Amino acid sequence: MDPVSAGCWGAFFGTAALMAGIALVAWVRLHRRVALTAGLSALVSALFAAAYLGAMPLAGAAEARVLAHLGMAVASTLALMLLALLGLLRQQGAARRAVATLAIVDVLVLGTGWAMPAERALFLSVAAAFLMACCMLAIAMRRARRGDRLAWSTVAAMAFLLPALGGLGWIALDRDAGWAVHAVSALAGMAYLSVMAAALWARYSYLLELSEVMAHGPSYDPVTRMRSHNETGQMVGDLFFQRDAEARPVGVLAVCIANLYALENLHGRAAFNHALFICAGRLRRCVPQTIEMGRLGEDGFLLLTRSMEDLRALERLARQLRDRLSRPVSLSISREPGLIDARGTSWAADVGIGVLSTSTKVRPAQAVATARAMARTAWSYGTRIAVFDPQAGQIAEMSVHPAAVAAA
Repeated sequence: MDPVSAGCWGAFFGTAALMAGIALVAWVRLHRRVALTAGLSALVSALFAAAYLGAMPLAGAAEARVLAHLGMAVASTLALMLLALLGLLRQQGAARRAVATLAIVDVLVLGTGWAMPAERALFLSVAAAFLMACCMLAIAMRRARRGDRLAWSTVAAMAFLLPALGGLGWIALDRDAGWAVHAVSALAGMAYLSVMAAALWARYSYLLELSEVMAHGPSYDPVTRMRSHNETGQMVGDLFFQRDAEARPVGVLAVCIANLYALENLHGRAAFNHALFICAGRLRRCVPQTIEMGRLGEDGFLLLTRSMEDLRALERLARQLRDRLSRPVSLSISREPGLIDARGTSWAADVGIGVLSTSTKVRPAQAVATARAMARTAWSYGTRIAVFDPQAGQIAEMSVHPAAVAAA
């Protein structure tokens, strides 16, 4: 092997070793599912590359036969790990079907290969592994188009895995392949491991954050990342307080979730905290940066804004929050670190939103109390959104069609 090829493959194996070390740290921190996926990705990729580069003490037909079997085993293992990363193996039925399908494909490919010369069997195995990776890419793209952020990382990983598989297959079939084939294969393999490490780190950090939330509960604010509700009171005071005498408009949105306590009574505090964590994450992803957020009691959130150029924007935001928060979610009901991301119970938030347009002349406590009362009243409305009707002088349901939010 020429120096350029050796250097590229050295970098690849170094990347695999680094990823294995990260997996070991995750294992020590008890996040064993993530650690197992990362460690297997690094180990399997490194062993596969070493074998196809000619590291085995075999040659000729014997080597080709072993590589054919190894290629299918590695392709099936990587496919299962990617499906697990996408969350498609959480249900036992789906996991059994995936394992059975991959086993059938392996048996068919390897059985057909034994009826062929060794080199043709190796070529068939490489082609089958490549097609299997293409199927995984299609599945990941389908998930990504449905809004799964982690699936986009999987799409990128599979896009790098395809040239790595093709290049290693070329090298196994032709030991005189040029340095360019080695370089492209090694660099694609490094990119694949890097993207997989990033995706697993995103999953790992999510589990770490979720562990903190489920351990501390309401004392750990999942929106502002504070451990005290006092920060919300400080936020309200800063927004309403001003040194000049001129009154300025303020938009107040209160979000209250009606079925959180019922969830706690049925499944315990861990499920309660998990639901609160999920709702807070959805809020952060859809609320503009011009809006300040904070906790409002144990069952709600408070949103404040001075961007009141278009009052109907508050209603549009309220509709968006209602639709986003009301989506069903699968909650964990276990406090065990290794089972935190396991599928537990399906739950959908019963949201009530109070939309209030007021000014800095109003006492902050009065504005927050009014918005919260409106949010709780909205639980009885079909739209789940309440506004203040100045003509009737009382809380009213927001109309089905967008309308201006009246000033309080």
